[in-house]
Amino acid sequence: MRHGEAGFSASSDFNRVLTNYGIKQSNQAGMWLKGQGYQFELGLVSPYLRAQQTFTALSSHVNVAKIETDQFLVPGGNSSHAAGILTMLLAEGTENVIVVSHLPLVGYLVNELCPQINPPMFPTAAIACINLSLDSAGKLEWFYQAE
Repeated sequence: MRHGEAGFSASSDFNRVLTNYGIKQSNQAGMWLKGQGYQFELGLVSPYLRAQQTFTALSSHVNVAKIETDQFLVPGGNSSHAAGILTMLLAEGTENVIVVSHLPLVGYLVNELCPQINPPMFPTAAIACINLSLDSAGKLEWFYQAE
């Protein structure tokens, strides 16, 4: 998932906050996931404020058993590293993970996990669901975009 819409007035990129619309988008995404019956064993979240706020709003609607802030899930993060973490988690038995991060990382991560497709454009608060297996490339199951 990409974070909700954020403002640009901040002391640094790290400290940008969600706009009111970004909060609405994040809540809408959480309600949509709940309506689809999703629950997550783990939430991996960027340390940037807007991603943390997105996760807080989203997780007020859908159950996420455990949260971890990952310092590598930043805009310029390494998609191979993120894909490796998800593959390792799957190998250890963790199957339902939500990642909340930024452009361009979310697009690169979809491309890393599903090399057979062109990654979708990621507007704010968009979610790509990938079915990942240890023996083949991931499969993009669906793409949700908050209004």
